[in-house]
Order: sequence, then C-alpha cells, then structure tokens
Amino acid sequence: MARCDLVIHGGTVFDGTGKPPVRADVGVTDGKVTVIGEIPDGERTVDATGRWVMPGMLDVHTHYDAEVLGSPGLGESVRHGVTSVVLGNCSLSTVYSEAEDCADLFARVEALPWDAVHSAVKEHKDWDGPHSYAKAIADRPLGANVAAFLGHSDMRVTVMGLARAVDAAARPTEAELTRMCAMLDDALDAGFLGLSTIRSSFSKLEGVRFPTRQLPSTYATWREYHALNAILRRRGRVHQSTPNLTARAEIARYFAESAGRFRKPLKTTLIAGMDVKADRTIARAATTAAWIVNTVGGARFRWQHLPVPFEVYADGVDLVVFEEFGSGVAALNIRDVMKRSELLADESYRRDFRKDLAKKYGPRVWNRDLYDAVIVSCPDPEVVGKSFGAVADERGIHPADALLDLAVAHGPALRWRTVIANDREEVLDRLQRSPMMQVGFADSGAHLRNMAFYNFGLRLLERAHQRGFLPLETAIHRVTGELADSYGLDAGHLRVGGRADIAVIDPAGFDGSSSAYTEAPFPCVAGLQRMVNRNDGAVAATVVGGHLVYEYGEFAPGFGTTLRAGTFLTAQH
Repeated sequence: MARCDLVIHGGTVFDGTGKPPVRADVGVTDGKVTVIGEIPDGERTVDATGRWVMPGMLDVHTHYDAEVLGSPGLGESVRHGVTSVVLGNCSLSTVYSEAEDCADLFARVEALPWDAVHSAVKEHKDWDGPHSYAKAIADRPLGANVAAFLGHSDMRVTVMGLARAVDAAARPTEAELTRMCAMLDDALDAGFLGLSTIRSSFSKLEGVRFPTRQLPSTYATWREYHALNAILRRRGRVHQSTPNLTARAEIARYFAESAGRFRKPLKTTLIAGMDVKADRTIARAATTAAWIVNTVGGARFRWQHLPVPFEVYADGVDLVVFEEFGSGVAALNIRDVMKRSELLADESYRRDFRKDLAKKYGPRVWNRDLYDAVIVSCPDPEVVGKSFGAVADERGIHPADALLDLAVAHGPALRWRTVIANDREEVLDRLQRSPMMQVGFADSGAHLRNMAFYNFGLRLLERAHQRGFLPLETAIHRVTGELADSYGLDAGHLRVGGRADIAVIDPAGFDGSSSAYTEAPFPCVAGLQRMVNRNDGAVAATVVGGHLVYEYGEFAPGFGTTLRAGTFLTAQH
C-alpha cells in the first residue's frame, strides 16, 4: 500500500449518510480520501482514539462575502469543524455591484461596518461576473470551501440602478427583466447554487443615498420572482429567501412557487423555523404547513433552523429587531450618536416607544419584555446583571425609560442581551428531528456585535450526545450529508475517492463551554471586536482539501495567507 499523506488513526468513523459508525483509520492522499480501513502510519498521523471522525460540517447561511476577500481563512468557522460555507444569502452578493452599492446593501441589515465592506470590495474586486467571481474566490488562500448564491438585490441594483431598484413605483422593463434572467442563468452555468431573495421589511439600506429604504429585492413583484424561479425550477437549483413577517399570508406565495404536483418542484429554503418567544404557535404551524405543502403539493420546501437558543446582544439600541416597530426604526435611522441620544431623551418619542413595547398583537420576532433583557456591561456597575425591568422597579419608572435612560447616558457602552427564540429544550428537540427543518441560519460573518453561532453544528452534536434525542449518526448527517445533497455539493460525505474535508471531534470537549461567547478582533477592521465562540477542546482537527488546517486551537502555518486548502464548490447537477 502506498504511504498516505495523512492518516487519521483509530477513530469512530461516521460517513455522513446517517449509517452507524465503524472503527477505522482514514487515509488521505492528494486531497482525496484513499482508504477507510486499517492503515499504517502516513507522512503525518492524527491520533483519533476516542474521537469521532466525520465529514466536515456545512454552514449554508453565512454573510462572509466581504470577509472572504480580506481574510479568506474564515477561521471562525474552520475552528469549529466547518469545512464548507455558503455565502450570497438574503439577496446580498458582491458578484455584480460596485463597492459603494455593496456597502449600502450589506452594512445595516447585516450589522457590518460600511467602510469594511466598501474597502474590501473596492480593493479586491477584479471580476466582472459570476464566472470570474468564482475563479477569484477559488484563487484566494481559502481556509474552507466556498459555495455561493447569486443575490437578487445585487442583480437588481446592477440592472436598474440603486434609485430605481428601491423605488416602490418602479418596475423593471422587459429588457431589464430579461437581462436579470440572463444574469441568473450565467451564474448557474458558473456553478452557483441558485438565487437568494428577501421580502423582510426589517432589511434596510445603509449609506447616505437611501438610508431608510428597504433592500432592492423587497420591491420586486411576484411576477419578477416567478420569472427567476422558472429558471431555478428548470435547472434544479435553490431559492433561498427571508419572508416578510409583517405579511405572513405572503408565505403562501412561496409555498405555491415551490409546489410541484403538476410540474417540477422548486427547491425552496426560508428563514426561519424557530420557537419564537413572542408567538409560541409559530414552531408547530411552520412544521405543519411545510409538511402539507411537501406532501400534498409535491413541493421541496424546508425551513432553515438554528439548533441553539437564539440569544442576541445589543450595544445601546443597535439591534436588528428594533427594525420591527416604528419607534425602533426611527432610532436606527439616526446614525449620529449625539442626534440619536437627543431623540431617545425626547418625551414624545418615549411615549411612542412605550406604546410600541406594550403592543400585544401583530407579527413580531421580539417579545419586547424588558424583564427578559439583562444588562451585561455598563459604565454604571450598579445595573450590571440586572434586567431593565428590575432597574425600572428600583427607580420607580417604566422599563422602557430605564432602557432609554441608560442608552442616553452611556450610548453603545451599554451592552445587554435577550433570548428571542429556541429557549425550550423539548421544542428544540422536536424541531431538530423534523424533516421539515434544515440546519442553518447561523448568519456567520454578520451581526458582529449582536450574536455568534459559528459553532452551531458542534452544539447540535453536543445536545444529541448528551440528551439522546437524535442518534448521533443522524445528527451528524443533518449537518453534513443532508445539507450537501440538498444543495448539490461535493461535500458532506466521507468516502473513498471523495474530497478529504474532515472534522475530528473530541466528545471530551463537550464540557458546557459551547454556549459561551467571547470577543476577538475582527480581521478586516483594526480595533473592532466581534462576538465569537471558543470551545476549542471539542475539535481535535479540521482537514480541508487534504490539508490539516487546524488542531486543538492552533491553525496551520500559512492558514489564510499562503495555504490554499479550500476551493470554490460548484453545484453538481
């Protein structure tokens, strides 16, 4: 037997199909898995005794579009056993648009610094379409494999111009719609997974031109969506989207587009399948509706599900859920800190804010319960560890005034957290067992100060290992082979002849630290700290393209700079 480049020795091997594991060695040569069995030592050996050897995990909902240009290692995912990521979600991509448009599209909705997006695209963009974009990404020193959606807002801005693309009265001409269809076809020819769109009214532009307008994709009619979906359906690709939660009946349009009883179904995945605190009926209604449209309507529909509690943090009032009510939008529309503080101190504004928080009916994501919002840091140490409700009780004021008083006094130095969804273990178990749910929606690379779910796959495996609500091989299948097969990617499986993208998981590292957050420098902006996860004891090794890129908290020499481990993954159809 020829000596392997890398041998992973003595582990419990899961192949990503959901089959029970076997104890075996895994041999890797020239970036491929060449042997699964008993192997002598290779040029390099990893001891996997007592550990799980599995395909590298997939993160199918990221916003690494700017970060991959300036920091292509994507180490925050790789250190958690993720070997393939999908960017271009939520109608946002950098394939066609120029730097200023990209920055306006990404910055507010994804809570990214405008300057960081602008400078990354301006400095690195040397492509003019999807084929050259795919080559440009593949030529970077990637730490993980990258696959992509084409963003609808990206296309719309390029074809119509930003002003018309965000004008509710404007419609693309027939020539413009034909051009968008041709752009999508071209992207699919280049191996893109499909099209991402968005309908959410929470999603706003940043910048000085149209800072209060929604993303361009939200202004499209269903006639425009239908024309683009026809291409996806014909070619067997995926439509990823975020619905408008203030018009939930519109979700039926997605169901109708996905249906395939008398035609080819359209693969559709929507954000998000969650157990929302503000409305406990949503989780069961979502799974039931998806089951009906798939079973009766012949659709291929899945909700994207984050398999962990949806805990978010805010600096002052900078939090995306404030976009869902009028007074919150008014505050976020003011980007200048001093002017925003003046608004928050105004009594007429406070009356509106209190009314918005008190509303009991209507669509919402956040339950707006300030007794359920805890201060984690503040220049005033007396309030740290208390909820805004508790502070209000001590001061004899309304909880909304407690929040606003502290936000005025301390601005972004006031940091607080709340759990919006997925707080009930038994409901999480049920959602993760449901075939109507697709594991995803980590938003990796976005919302730098608001949340960190880079290790969502590890947390699912930890829960399955400790709670037993899923067989371990099924849980592994959900974050590997199931996702790869759904998106048509050469990933997610551990088999002879396949790509050597492997995670070696040490269950001894499942010590409860996976739910903790910490902060680390954001590699694209000097001085900016972002929320990250650190449970390095759980990942013994990550292998990408046959390269051992990470072991127990340490990256390989040249990671993200000279070592080219990952590649651009194209849809296999």
